[in-house]
Amino acid sequence: MKKILSLLLAFLLTVCFPVSAFAEESETQTSSTQITATDEKKEKTIDERAKEILNSMTLEEKVAQMFMVYMPSENATSIQKKYQFGGYLLFANNFKNNSYKKKQTQIKNYQKASKIKMLIAVDEEGGIVNRVSLYKQYHKSPFLSPRELYKKGGYNKIKKDTREKANLLLDLGINTNLAPVADVAYKSSNYIYSRSFSTSAKSTSKYIDIVVTEMGKKNLVSTLKHFPGYGNNGDTHNNIIRDKRSKKTFVTRDLLPFQSGIDAGCDMIMVSHNIVECFDKKNPASLSKKVHSYIRKEMNFDGVIISDGLGMAGVVDFVGGSTEEAAVRSVLAGNDMICANNYKVQYPAVLKAVKKGRIKESQINKSVLRILKLKLNRKIIK
Repeated sequence: MKKILSLLLAFLLTVCFPVSAFAEESETQTSSTQITATDEKKEKTIDERAKEILNSMTLEEKVAQMFMVYMPSENATSIQKKYQFGGYLLFANNFKNNSYKKKQTQIKNYQKASKIKMLIAVDEEGGIVNRVSLYKQYHKSPFLSPRELYKKGGYNKIKKDTREKANLLLDLGINTNLAPVADVAYKSSNYIYSRSFSTSAKSTSKYIDIVVTEMGKKNLVSTLKHFPGYGNNGDTHNNIIRDKRSKKTFVTRDLLPFQSGIDAGCDMIMVSHNIVECFDKKNPASLSKKVHSYIRKEMNFDGVIISDGLGMAGVVDFVGGSTEEAAVRSVLAGNDMICANNYKVQYPAVLKAVKKGRIKESQINKSVLRILKLKLNRKIIK
C-alpha cells in the first residue's frame, strides 16, 4: 500500500510541475501580450482623441483654431470666449506694466475661456528679440543671444539657458516659444546675423538639435524659423525680398538646421515671406504651395506649419495691401496656422473662403488635426 502511495505521489509531482511551469510561462506571455496591446493603444490614443475633438467642432471653431492672433490690447478673455482662437501671440508691451502674478492670472483666464486650450506664444529668442525677460519682474536680466551664450560656456551653456527659459515661460502659462532661429547668415552685416547662432550650417544644426531636444523635455512647444532660411537677404518686415540663391545652396547649407530640428522632434516650422526663386519664382514662401509641399514631402515634416506675421510688408505689399487676402492665401498655400495681425478682418475672410468653396474644408480638417495632435502631445489638452 505504501509503495502504491509513493508511486502515486511521484506521478502527481511529475505531472503538476510542468503544468505549473507552463501556467507561469502562459501568464508571462499573456502579460507580455497585454503590455504590447497597451502600448499599441497608447500610440493610437493621440490620433483617435484628435479626431474625436475635431468631430465635435463647428466649422467656425475649426477655422478659429488655425489663428495665432496678435494679442488683443483689450478684452482678450471675452474675445477668446467668443471666437475660440487656437492661440495668442504676446509681445513685449503685453508684459511691461504687469506684475508676474497678474500676468499668470491673465493667461489662466484666457485658458479658462477656451473650449480647447490655447497656444500661448512669445518670441523669446534671446539677444535682440526678447519679450518677457526684458522686464526685471520676470527675469533678473534679458536672456542672452545664442552667440553670446556659446562664447560664455559652449553648448552646455545653451542647454542650461534653454531649460531656464522653458521653466520661466511655462510657469507664466506660456506654452509656446517661436524659437529657435534656424537661419544661417553669411556675415555680420546680414539682417539675420544677430539673431542666428553661427555662419556655419553644421554648428547651427547642432545648436538646433540641442535646443529643440531640451524644449521637448519640458513640453515647451518649439518653432523653427524662418524656412527655408534668410541667409544673406534683407528684412521682410519692411520690403518684398527676392532670394536668387541656387537650390544646391539650400540643400547643402540652409536646410540642414531645419532637418536637424525636424529629426529632434520640433513641433512647428515658421515660413518666411521671402520670394525664394529656386522654390517658387512667383510667390513668397509663406504663400507658396511648392514650399509647403517641399516641407511635407522632402523634409518629411508632418507637424504644424505656421506663417510669419501677416502684417509684414513682404507679404501685405505682395498681395496689394490686403491683409484679408494675405490670410486666405496663407491658408491656401498650406499653413496650418497663421500669425494674424488683424483677426477682425482676417478671420471672417478665411471663414468666407471656406464657405464659398475657395478653401476646401478637408484642408481645414487636416490642419486642425495637426494642431490638436500638437496640443495633445505637449499635454496642453487631454
